[in-house]
Parts: sequence; C-alpha cells; structure tokens
Amino acid sequence: MPGSRYKVRVTKDYLVFCSGHFITYAGDQCERIHGHNYRTAVEVEDDLDANHYVFDFIALKDLTRAIVDELDHRMLLPTRSDLIRLEEDGPNWRVRYQDRYWSFPRDECALVPIANTTAELLADHIAGRLRQDFASKGLPTPRVLRVEVEESYGQSAEVEWRRDG
Repeated sequence: MPGSRYKVRVTKDYLVFCSGHFITYAGDQCERIHGHNYRTAVEVEDDLDANHYVFDFIALKDLTRAIVDELDHRMLLPTRSDLIRLEEDGPNWRVRYQDRYWSFPRDECALVPIANTTAELLADHIAGRLRQDFASKGLPTPRVLRVEVEESYGQSAEVEWRRDG
C-alpha cells in the first residue's frame, strides 16, 4: 500500500552464540577474559516483493544462523586491532596486549575482522556478512538492515545499514 513501510524481524533461540572475549578501552586498559551468551536479532525493511514478502524468513534465519554458528563456543579475537596482536604459535594463537599474552588453540578461536570485540562491532560484522551472503546467494539487498547483538539481558548494541538510493 502506498505510504506503508514493511519490515521483518527474526530472533530465535538458536540465533545465539556463547563466546569468550575481552576488549581494550581508554587507550591503555584491557578487560579480563570473560564470556557472554549473546543473542542476535536481525531486521530487514523494504518494499514487498512479487510474493508479498519483505524478505524470506527462512532464508534470513538460515543465513544468520550460519554466521552465529561460526562464533559459537569460540574465543573471539579481533584481527584489526591496533592494540591486540595475534601471532601464530604452532597449533595455537598467541594473543598479546602490551606485556600480557594468552595462548588459545586455533580451532577454538574465531578471528573476526574488527578492531575490538564490542557488541557494536560484532553487530556490524554480522550485518556485513549478511550483505555479502545476500549478494552471493542472489538475494535482494534490502533498503534497511538492522542487526542487534545482546550480550546480556537488557544490554545490547545495534547497527543500522541503509542501501544508497
């Protein structure tokens, strides 16, 4: 209908990832390693297509689940940090921050192309991956894509991406 706006939102019990992480802040601080049971919600806004869909729920759920499954039960490590360094160390990743370091088995880590493993940048990472997956699967790029990552009840971050034009 003219003037109507349509959107779909998915958030399911399986769109979660339980992961360890730590972040740097204030220029010279680094948190202790800890973890969260993250929940993900994805919202797409666009016109209705020929099937009267904004976006296929099943495709949206499946694509999101594939991304969060890659993060689930992993140590999240940022690959674009100016402060955290990753070094190959045999079967492990040696992770350095100033004079501190940790060693994690490679297969228990998720290397995430972000500067810091904040909820904001994790949401942005998931949104970017979804846009790539839409394109690679021949799915339409929606007008608006929102991704929310909740790291604990009542504490979440959201990113909104808008298509040009």
